Amino acid sequence: MRNWLLRHPVRFMLYYAGFYFSFFFLLEHFNPVPELVLHCRLDDMIPFCKYAIVPYCLWFVWIGGALLFFLLRAPRAEFWRMCLPLFAGMTLSLLFCAVVPNGVYLRPLYVPGSDVFARAVRLLYRSDTATNVFPSIHVFNSVTLDMAFQRSSCFAGRRGRPVRVAMRLLDISIILSTLLLKQHSVLDATAGLILALGIEWACVRLWREPRMLGRRQATTELPEWL
Repeated sequence: MRNWLLRHPVRFMLYYAGFYFSFFFLLEHFNPVPELVLHCRLDDMIPFCKYAIVPYCLWFVWIGGALLFFLLRAPRAEFWRMCLPLFAGMTLSLLFCAVVPNGVYLRPLYVPGSDVFARAVRLLYRSDTATNVFPSIHVFNSVTLDMAFQRSSCFAGRRGRPVRVAMRLLDISIILSTLLLKQHSVLDATAGLILALGIEWACVRLWREPRMLGRRQATTELPEWL
């Protein structure tokens, strides 16, 4: 089964997308009231900014674009090296929300204005609840994708530096947008960051420890299954 999935990465992504959205849909409908409300003093110090909707929405484009790029242009090992931590973290986030329903009450009561930014924020608030936010999948995915671009052989050296810098700035702007739109608390944003770094550490350790992989010697290239 594993070998079949690895030979069919597109089907793998489609199957996971079906699993993720089904799980998320169930959480939204069966965990409508959070048992854990996230809030800290820093949340009150962060102002609301409707213009943050731009990087917030770029997150959706970034995920699709990154998966497509790594699938078509990057070495297959780098594709799996990005996908597996990405999907593992998203699954862990969903499982935590299933066990501990959580949410935030940080949104402004009303978003004034008739411009495109204000309308987009109101649409976001209507379509996406402020529940099941810990740890922040927005933050987790952004950090995980950023690290994938930073280590990719496609953007190594000085020629790839502009892309690496652009990805880092996009990562930071998306993280800030989750706070400026009051979609997330500093607490769940921090948890998303810690989750991304923790899974990255585990992947690096798994690769560097040949005994954990049942290998006699470590090589300098990522294995195809990783």
